[in-house]
Amino acid sequence: MAHPGGTLYAHLCRVQERLAEVGHGAVVQSAGLTHAVYGTDGFDIALLDWTDRAPLRHLVGADAEALVYLYGACDRGRTWRRLATSAEVVDRFTGEVHKLRPEQLGWLIDLSIVNELDVIDQDPLVADRHRAYFREIFSAWAPFTSAPVDAAVQRVLRR
Repeated sequence: MAHPGGTLYAHLCRVQERLAEVGHGAVVQSAGLTHAVYGTDGFDIALLDWTDRAPLRHLVGADAEALVYLYGACDRGRTWRRLATSAEVVDRFTGEVHKLRPEQLGWLIDLSIVNELDVIDQDPLVADRHRAYFREIFSAWAPFTSAPVDAAVQRVLRR
């Protein structure tokens, strides 16, 4: 399946590898490798139906699957700008609002940033078109972003 930088699989592997490089453990790495399985607000192809979460939960564990669900279900337009202040994700599938635990908030933010940075690295035109937006969002998220991910944001978005 085509994706900036080659294939969706290559992208998923890069996201998992980058999360490992910045020090995330197995839960976040597994979520990184499978983050698009239910589709996303920015990538509308689902590999599994979001209503049948058990197969992924069995493969990656409950915490990683819950993070994948939050990532895929996130209505970015209604969530991203206020995520750092609300710690809530508006579910694009159901319309529900999910309140995040502090560790989930940090994990979701790092996963979201690492994903976007990989897309930017693979397609610099994305950065050209969306640099101001990403700077605004990632700055708002900075209090919850891990230090290595924040350093990557500074490196990539200052180009």
